[in-house]
Amino acid sequence: MTRRSVSPYLVTALTILAAALYLLWIGREPICKCGYVKLWHGQTMSAENSQHISDWYTPSHLLHGLIFYALLWLVARRIPCGWRLAIATLIEAAWEIVENSDAVIERYRAVTISLDYYGDSVVNSVADMMAMVGGFFLARWLPVWASVALVIGFELLTAWVIRDGLALNVLMLLYPLDAVRDWQAGL
Repeated sequence: MTRRSVSPYLVTALTILAAALYLLWIGREPICKCGYVKLWHGQTMSAENSQHISDWYTPSHLLHGLIFYALLWLVARRIPCGWRLAIATLIEAAWEIVENSDAVIERYRAVTISLDYYGDSVVNSVADMMAMVGGFFLARWLPVWASVALVIGFELLTAWVIRDGLALNVLMLLYPLDAVRDWQAGL
């Protein structure tokens, strides 16, 4: 008799499902309070930001996948790629849960220009996790230079269009600077 092993892709899917169920359990909105789901919502200063499938913060989640792939390749390259994806998904799911905690939502509202941010909808959180998975697979497929170009390109694009991005988001969450907040507000 052969013993069947658990698929890392099943673990990845179950991790996303568990995170979604947890977010519902803690009271996150399943979809936008507006009552519908859009594929894209491009207004960052809006109550619908982070409520639909994708928005200007989706590229940062794609970048998470690129970055997690690189970091896990550096520290755990002997682990099969599928299991590295499961680890990356666990990290991303943990981030979605932490990001949507009352403490972090209040922190965003206190130190950034996101005064109307009340957390992501569950559909947005699931889409963010899926964007990370997409970024992970992109990193596996693309040459390193292309992954680096994507990170730089998306950071420059979001900084130019919405005055935010992954690096600025982390900076303002951990070490808020008045000069950055003023620039983001267009002052």
